[in-house]
Amino acid sequence: MHDIKWIREEPEGLIDALVRRGTPEPEARSLVSSLLALDERRRAGIVKLEELQARRNAASKEIGAAKKAGDNARAEALMAEVNGFKTEIPAIEEAVKAAEAELNDTLAAIPNAPLAEVPFGKDEHDNVPFDAPSHAEIEGSALAMPAIRNYAFAPKQHFEIGEALGWMDFEAAAKLSGARFVVLKSQLARLERAIGQFFIDTHTEQHGYTEVAPPVLVKDEAMFGTAQLPKFREDQFGVTQLLGKEDVDAEIELQVQAVLQRVQEDIDAGKSELAIPRVRQVIEDNVRVHFEMTRGQLSSVRSLWLIPTAEVPLTNLVAQSILAEDELPLRFTALTNCFRAEAGAAGRDTRGMIRQHQFNKVEMVAITAPEKSLEEQERMLACAQAVLKKLGLHHRVVTLCTGDMGFASARTFDIEVWLPGQNAYREISSVSTCSDFQARRMNARYRPKDSKGPRFVHTLNGSGVAVGRAMVAILETYQNEDGSVTVPDALVPYMGGRTRIAAN
Repeated sequence: MHDIKWIREEPEGLIDALVRRGTPEPEARSLVSSLLALDERRRAGIVKLEELQARRNAASKEIGAAKKAGDNARAEALMAEVNGFKTEIPAIEEAVKAAEAELNDTLAAIPNAPLAEVPFGKDEHDNVPFDAPSHAEIEGSALAMPAIRNYAFAPKQHFEIGEALGWMDFEAAAKLSGARFVVLKSQLARLERAIGQFFIDTHTEQHGYTEVAPPVLVKDEAMFGTAQLPKFREDQFGVTQLLGKEDVDAEIELQVQAVLQRVQEDIDAGKSELAIPRVRQVIEDNVRVHFEMTRGQLSSVRSLWLIPTAEVPLTNLVAQSILAEDELPLRFTALTNCFRAEAGAAGRDTRGMIRQHQFNKVEMVAITAPEKSLEEQERMLACAQAVLKKLGLHHRVVTLCTGDMGFASARTFDIEVWLPGQNAYREISSVSTCSDFQARRMNARYRPKDSKGPRFVHTLNGSGVAVGRAMVAILETYQNEDGSVTVPDALVPYMGGRTRIAAN
């Protein structure tokens, strides 16, 4: 989400960002004008509210003075004035809340601003090749780019190979779940498991990432934080759960603890009066009473989302927190199931495993200080390339143009792997820096050593890489004329020493 202060001070900056992303300039100017008008309405309401509250407090004090002086007429006039505030102040408070909600909703729908070095363009045809440098500290980064193999036969596509082996079954999956699912069996099921294990081991043992086993069901707030919601709701799978009394109790306790955490942040920021134990206990008691009174308003049904990528839970590990600068960078990785509705993919990649509703992926996430994010992005890219080089998979890297990059991204590198069966490059990883765009949505900050106040972190994410698409590339790259598939050397230990996959 964008900083309204930045928009207020540099409106042309947002206009330029929107135009570079493909918004017509008149539309961009109109949007920014409406944002500034909302902001002005909200700020004017806050000023008016503060003035009325100050006058109410002053009038309340004057009532006592007037009574003490025996000026009953003045006291009654002041009491009438104070009574008037009882309706006027709540009305203005509601107007401020409405303006703030409208402003936040509008800001939430605006994409991130592309970095200056991102090439301008309309779609994938305008992406630009990127000569990614090697990183000496990344194991495998300095390996030579694997060559494109030549075949003495017409190479097949992965689904032809898998179905001929008898271990890739789309019909069984359709019977169970519908289109865009697959059932893998025998050595192909083991190959998929081996690929994911190889990726996660490499990133944790050689690339400095911490492995995380996160939930794959998350709340609205997590999906909002990484910007899947509200704009991309139709691309997600949601689930619902009926809540019992224990579930409602747990939900109330979570809300109470969230408020108390903010109180603790105020204490840490120097609001010493809150640090008095008696004061803090009164606050806690009142908070608990408040949320208990809302018990009846809590829904008996809880909605959760299946994650489209482990970026969602991994990035949200730092939501609503203030980190110490010494803790950065944080590097997380996870191998999870991912779920995508693929709402805009009708008619595309209808055969095979390229575009599935459910798939496995290894995700990398980094949390950094702002000045380190671009360096960290190239490091993350090197990690993703390293696992592909170790597998002997030829690929290329492109910088996505402004018209092809994701909603939350400030700059994205795509890795495209060569698929001999398709005679084409296909995306296998996207590595993005989101600047402070996600951090603002999830209120993730750090406290610099040389600064009094906290700053927003920068968040980065990248596939390390998609397991299903890696298997597609392996099947097509290592296929043999007899229908068998050679196991890449790096995966042989994960395949129990097996060097070849063949029927029977």
